[in-house]
Amino acid sequence: MRLVTLLEDGRPVSGLVVGDEVVDLTDPAVGLPAVLVDVLALGDDARPALRRAARSGARRVPLAGARLGAPVPRPPAFLGIARNYGDHIAEMGVDRPTQQTWFAKLSTCVVGPGDAVEVPAASVQVDYEGELGVVIGRCCRHVPLERALEVVAGYTVVNDVSVRDWQRATPTMLLGKGFDTHGPTGPWIVTADEVPDPQALSVRTWVDGELRQDGTTADMIFTVADMIAHLSRVATLEPGTVLATGTPAGVGAASDPPRWLAAGDTVSVEVEGVGVLTNPVVEERVAVGPAVR
Repeated sequence: MRLVTLLEDGRPVSGLVVGDEVVDLTDPAVGLPAVLVDVLALGDDARPALRRAARSGARRVPLAGARLGAPVPRPPAFLGIARNYGDHIAEMGVDRPTQQTWFAKLSTCVVGPGDAVEVPAASVQVDYEGELGVVIGRCCRHVPLERALEVVAGYTVVNDVSVRDWQRATPTMLLGKGFDTHGPTGPWIVTADEVPDPQALSVRTWVDGELRQDGTTADMIFTVADMIAHLSRVATLEPGTVLATGTPAGVGAASDPPRWLAAGDTVSVEVEGVGVLTNPVVEERVAVGPAVR
């Protein structure tokens, strides 16, 4: 199943993609919450309603004309693992890790499919990183490795946009990974039952139609199960938590000279069996004085 967040009149509406339509999961014929994280939190209790939705008379809208937002617009946590593909490590000239290294992306960086990624006024060193995204579906702690995939609600596509000079200047990488608009996710969540092996998926990134990254999740140093087992030793993982699982070789920073994203570019990331996430790149509009919203 493909679960989406519809944006209608500025409000999120949970939806299920059926063919070329989106079923409104909040319709009384289905009766699920409007916020997709709340649907995920229901776990197995949501499955009868989701199965019913596909054949119900609930309201439907054409997928082609639907405005899709990030599936999880404000995740309780948005975490990324660094240096998780051998070919990417080689191109960046760093040592192969023996331990997992994690950073946080600010929740305000999240945007959805078709939303603009900004080249900020603070830097031009803006890079792309196509990645498989994991969405947690159960509140969990101390998850055994052999049961780690049981807590996955599904998978999405992530572009871990990175501002390289800010990333290098901060050991935690938080600021270089957390600029506004630098967390595109989507276009939907494909439920875990549709992805039997998250370690057997191709990951590709195009910039203006040019293939820049062409990798496979089979080359991850730490698997999705490794990540969940490791993180859950530290903290409770809540429904809607998004994990960005690392990027293969081909990032702009590894070129000579570097190939930074610029206004007018379009970036598309495809994860096999999950979907394609496309975002245009624009210049940040800087207001005179504080940007109060």
